[in-house]
Amino acid sequence: MFNTIARGAKTPALAVLTALALSTGAHRTLAQRVTIEQPDKYVWLEDIHGEKSMAWVKSEDERTQSVIEKSSHFAALQAEALKVLDSPGRIAYPESYAGYIYNKWQDAEHVRGIVRRVSLEEYLKPEPKWETVLDYDALSRTDHQSWVGQGFVCLDPQDELCLASLSAGGEDAVTLREFNMKTGAFVEGGFTLPRGKQNVSWIDKDTLLVGRDWGPGTTSSSGYPITARLWKRGQPLESAREVFRGEAQDNGGVFSYSCFDGLGNRAVILVRGPDIDNHLTSILLGETARRLAIPLKSFIVGLVNGQLILTLSEDWTPDGQAIKFTKGSVLALALGDVEKDPAHLKPKIIFAPTTQEFAQGEGVTRNHLLLTTMSHVQGRAYVYSQDGGGNWSRKQLPVPDNQTVGIQDSSANDDRFFITLAGFTAPASLWLGDASDGSLRPAKSQKPQFDASGEIVEQLEATSKDGTRIPYFIVHKKGMALDGANPTLMSAYGGFEISSTPEYDPVLGKLWLERGGVFVLANIRGGAEFGPAWHEAGLKTHRQRIYDDFYAVGQDLVSRKITSPRHLGIEGRSNGGLLMGVEFTQHPEMWNAVVIGVPLLDMLSYEHLSAGASWVGEYGSVSVPEERAFLASISPYNQLSANVKYPEPFIFTTTKDDRVGPVHARKFAARMEEFHKPFYYYEIIEGGHAGDADHKEDAQNKAEIFSYLMMKLID
Repeated sequence: MFNTIARGAKTPALAVLTALALSTGAHRTLAQRVTIEQPDKYVWLEDIHGEKSMAWVKSEDERTQSVIEKSSHFAALQAEALKVLDSPGRIAYPESYAGYIYNKWQDAEHVRGIVRRVSLEEYLKPEPKWETVLDYDALSRTDHQSWVGQGFVCLDPQDELCLASLSAGGEDAVTLREFNMKTGAFVEGGFTLPRGKQNVSWIDKDTLLVGRDWGPGTTSSSGYPITARLWKRGQPLESAREVFRGEAQDNGGVFSYSCFDGLGNRAVILVRGPDIDNHLTSILLGETARRLAIPLKSFIVGLVNGQLILTLSEDWTPDGQAIKFTKGSVLALALGDVEKDPAHLKPKIIFAPTTQEFAQGEGVTRNHLLLTTMSHVQGRAYVYSQDGGGNWSRKQLPVPDNQTVGIQDSSANDDRFFITLAGFTAPASLWLGDASDGSLRPAKSQKPQFDASGEIVEQLEATSKDGTRIPYFIVHKKGMALDGANPTLMSAYGGFEISSTPEYDPVLGKLWLERGGVFVLANIRGGAEFGPAWHEAGLKTHRQRIYDDFYAVGQDLVSRKITSPRHLGIEGRSNGGLLMGVEFTQHPEMWNAVVIGVPLLDMLSYEHLSAGASWVGEYGSVSVPEERAFLASISPYNQLSANVKYPEPFIFTTTKDDRVGPVHARKFAARMEEFHKPFYYYEIIEGGHAGDADHKEDAQNKAEIFSYLMMKLID
């Protein structure tokens, strides 16, 4: 909820290719998939809010609802999903710990949610007495706007002066208003920034560093700001003075953030992003930004004891030094040295990856660094401490296997912190730790939301086309018959250095596992399960490896007779939606259900749709002939063929998605319609890219998905 930096967070007429007219759904080679270009008939659907486009959306929504929401499954699934989402047994996670515990809470009474707080002592009680700080539902009524709270950007660890981030319907574009966390009120005459894709850092209580659209020449083609200006309290916004400027081609944008430590040190970091994977990093000294001599694929994630913490996603030999730091390392840079000479740095090693263990997430307390890692897709957690000589040592925290370990929150005020533990069948739990002695004690636990007593979790491996071993998790009933008839839902993400790890999903458990379904999570390349190299293996023209990995896991499930194509369904969102689209077109015979959520699908046009230009570092660009040829060969929209038999997919998106946008899903569905192929399409009006503006809307979407899966894989 509050401003944090997390790993993996990383942003004319069209010509398209038609697919070869093949009479079989068998896998096609690259040469077979590249064909003759033709005009795009569905550019009109790129008018997102246009009357014609929205009439088409309404018609498709009504057609899908008339079937899926009238099925025998839907009503019960929707009721169960909403009950789970609104359950009072959920953990009220700390979303900022700085004197108070802050939490955003949604339920049937608070549809858009409230921000509330308690002291740490009160929070640890079984039934804490919360104080409401901000009510989004009440604010929406007052402003006659459908606000979705997107968090706060705060001045300092005490969380007094903050900027409340308000999104209309869940968009990435937000309105920012100054808010006093202690009084629980907006600051009269305070800082206010009108709607836009923007980012802000506090310099002091009367000064902001603002990146936003200031007019022509101040944003990239992806819509992100490429300048930052200092804005003084009481000064007209248009008078803010520019102190940092990127280039027009910086499609990852320019953004800033502040790092604090318990000694009173503060660093304001400015980043230029040529794309979402690369960063040109500077530090603000006074009113001057000075470039740091660190690699493009690196990121400053915090400040502890006067040491900037740096993560590497590429190998680095600093100028003037003989030592080489390997990708995946975590390093320390003395802030004082950085401020004196940012061009000549002397990093010290904190963590170096091994052949099996790779860093995943970082957090800081007053005197220590927290680090989570993954060892062969098993979560680990450590406390790192620095001695008088500047060297770092670590103490491992006692966390179990087969659970995802996450740093929920920490504070520079003291050495206490919160971590989360969760597994597929183990309800999430929250633990309070003390970095000074490496202790952990339970703080909160989620009540079981589904019956997992008969479920077991296994970790298996498949062999991809190039011989790479691909691990995957499978959750199923004890004593499962290996007869190929088990309804199986398989998912993965495969991109942007984001790891897919075990998590407790009570809706999946209640609506799918309890009903005898099998769930599979594949750790395909493109993520960070095995460090930066696992991600790099699937970049740009190497991306077919990701798709081969996923297909290999599907084949492995069939060869083990866990399931069969008749009973095998797949699901993914965003980049995972692209993965589903590729598997749909490359291996239509392998799946009987395909859920394609908020997807990229038109890969020859993605660069000019919404924020697509920021992802060139991940996917490549049509401006590069070799990359264009590859994108054409895998682009689901362009690979659809009138003469291939496809499974009937469920495609969903949101009108308010200003990150990927609804256009990909619309055009794909329209082409399916042109080719007289069956499909379901549903477009949620609100919700943004996440698609979860409120629980009722989320429950409806999940009930539609699982109704579809049951119709295809069980009925």
